[in-house]
Amino acid sequence: MDFSIWKSIEFAHPAFFGLLALIPVMIYWYIARQQRRQAAMEMSSLQGLKGLPVSWKVTMRPVLLVLRLLAFTALVVALARPQTSNTSESIDSEGIDIVMAIDISGSMLAQDLQPDRLEAAKKVAMNFVDSRISDRIGLVIFSGESFTQCPITTDHGVLKNQIALVKSGMLQDGTAIGMGLATSVDRLRTSKAKSKVIILLTDGVNNTGLIDPLTALEISKAFKIRVYTIGVGTVGKAPFPMTMPDGSIQMQMQDVQLDEPLMKKISAETGGKYFRATNNKELENIYGEIDKLEKTKVEITSYKRFAEHFFPLAMVALACMLLEVVLRYTAFRSLP
Repeated sequence: MDFSIWKSIEFAHPAFFGLLALIPVMIYWYIARQQRRQAAMEMSSLQGLKGLPVSWKVTMRPVLLVLRLLAFTALVVALARPQTSNTSESIDSEGIDIVMAIDISGSMLAQDLQPDRLEAAKKVAMNFVDSRISDRIGLVIFSGESFTQCPITTDHGVLKNQIALVKSGMLQDGTAIGMGLATSVDRLRTSKAKSKVIILLTDGVNNTGLIDPLTALEISKAFKIRVYTIGVGTVGKAPFPMTMPDGSIQMQMQDVQLDEPLMKKISAETGGKYFRATNNKELENIYGEIDKLEKTKVEITSYKRFAEHFFPLAMVALACMLLEVVLRYTAFRSLP
């Protein structure tokens, strides 16, 4: 019998342990019965009996009680049905394929969000990735052109590393919203997922690129891709870092230009939603809301298999009872 399994044992009917309360009663009954069965003889003195050897049968007779108690205890534990269980899970995930398209143009260095728009966008993007455990997610960056920084993947560690590497100046400057959207669609067009989503974040107005934003919108609709658009930047003016002729950096207040009508049109016609983030907290809340809107269906089916361990205990109880009967009618046999 492997006693190591008792570390993880469970009992199907633990109420049977209440029967163990009968053990003191059994001991009391045995002692009282033995006292009633002892013969009495009057003697003037016990002095002459001192030093006489005591029979081993008298000394060992309580073994019968011990065997009976062991048999009773083993039987009670067996009735409680000791079991071990093995649990396995089957996970059926209906994931969503998501591409995050992030503007990395020079204007994303504005510091109306802290430490700047781009770093704030990267931080919330990584938090969003952590919350989408079973989804495939990719990253597209764009400014004057677009580039797939990371194809859609379930390896979120690699994706987060790629997000961390993003910085302004990696691509030709400008704001090619159409190119960013079109590249994101291209990453999703062959996807077999039931739900395909693009989260497009920008802080400007489309001013360059080979593909017009409205053309990219029609492509998105053709592939049934839902687009959530996020406009980043405060209302009015924001501090932009400007490089001076001597090479120093100075902050200058400049007008915030954001094509909100275009962003709203893209999201509305694809079944998504437009958001405006004027500070870090609002940007965090936006990604949190998108996370709630795009819920992934995950079904977990749990299987629990039980292994019974009462049989060895039943055998112990039977062995103790048989031994007790054999000894009672052989070595410890009582004469009438």
